[in-house]
Amino acid sequence: MTAPYDLVAIGTGTAAKIVTMRAQASNWRVAIIDSRPFGGTCALRGCDPKKMMIQGAKALDHARRMQGKGVEGEISIDWAELMRFKRGFTDPVPEKHQDMFSDKGIDTYHGQARFTGPNSLEVEGQVLEARHILIATGAEPATLGIPGEEHLIDNERFFELDALPSRIALVGGGYIAAEFSHLAARAGAQVTVLQHGERMLKPFDPDLVEWLMESFRDQGIDVRTQTSVEAIEKTTSGYRVRTSSNGETSTVEADLVVHAAGRIPALKALNLEAAGVETQKGQLRLNEYLQSTSNPAVYAAGDAAQVGPPLTPVSSHDARVVAANLIDGKHSTPNYKGVPSVAFTIPPIASAGFSEVQAREQGLKFRISSQHAPDWFTARQAAEPVYGFKVLVEEATERVLGAHLVGPNVDEVINIFALAIRHGLTTTELKTTMFAYPTGASDIGSML
Repeated sequence: MTAPYDLVAIGTGTAAKIVTMRAQASNWRVAIIDSRPFGGTCALRGCDPKKMMIQGAKALDHARRMQGKGVEGEISIDWAELMRFKRGFTDPVPEKHQDMFSDKGIDTYHGQARFTGPNSLEVEGQVLEARHILIATGAEPATLGIPGEEHLIDNERFFELDALPSRIALVGGGYIAAEFSHLAARAGAQVTVLQHGERMLKPFDPDLVEWLMESFRDQGIDVRTQTSVEAIEKTTSGYRVRTSSNGETSTVEADLVVHAAGRIPALKALNLEAAGVETQKGQLRLNEYLQSTSNPAVYAAGDAAQVGPPLTPVSSHDARVVAANLIDGKHSTPNYKGVPSVAFTIPPIASAGFSEVQAREQGLKFRISSQHAPDWFTARQAAEPVYGFKVLVEEATERVLGAHLVGPNVDEVINIFALAIRHGLTTTELKTTMFAYPTGASDIGSML
């Protein structure tokens, strides 16, 4: 039996939710499909559960830094209780999403969607026809081509660990490796990070990353850069990770090995060829409207589109663009200017706008205001030795081009810089804004 729809969305995360709700509000007949529990990556397997668990590590870290400064007594992380706290949020999410879609009259399907034609999908034996189809399937771990790769666990399985192993190795050096290593180390694990590149956290300013590495060292996290993983072997006591670096080989013994080496759009199971949806190097070929260049019925948003940075706010932005193009006519294009990005290490590191390299590539003339500032009040009141900033300001206009921050509260302060970058605010406008004091934002004037 064929079910006719105006829109079928594949995925139930941030992007799919926004687009389907907008379409339903316009009296479209809408369906949504997911092979996983409803809710998507951010709510179930990514940013939300991560932030909840990081809060436990953050509380412990702050208490330890304040030892001898008015705070006394031992404190530790109970992993099972922290996991129970996280599940208190994540466990109800699928049912809430199911009820939300059903209440809005959006048909729901559980199973793997596969294209059977330009405007048709099959899920669990049911064929769905639609005028438009949205691909919002998110991302999945990239295949690494390493012998023993099947022994790696991903971020989802890490968030389901009932107990934290004593020895953890992370393959990769990006957001997942940085955040998980800080969480696991503070929970008592011995952590090794194996990063192929010359440094961790490549999307962030190298000077600020170097300042942040003090926190890794303080926690005893063994970060090995310029190190390639050659193989992962199962042993009687856990796993042996074979590595090479600068022509020398070594091994790391671990109870758990985590994939933290990049994610790619989750497209493999969709049978895109049947719909004539073209890809290039593992990414959908999309036009400026986030529409397939080879099948105009198909749109994409968020991590599946991978046009903008792989961040939840980008998924929301993409969804609004797609919804506008579907319902109001094809005229909306995404604008990723000033998108803020944060790695929730302890302390966090954040950025928005151009890096130094990007600004120079654009031929912009700018000055840099930068300082490693552990003696500033914001750092001292938190007993946090890692604090610093780098701000790029255009010389002719005094507009902020880029902001790069590390230290207490920067996960919030970066949003003010993102606002300034996106809307062209000048340093004068920021300096004459009265921020509550003492807060992290009250440092902004001194950063310019």
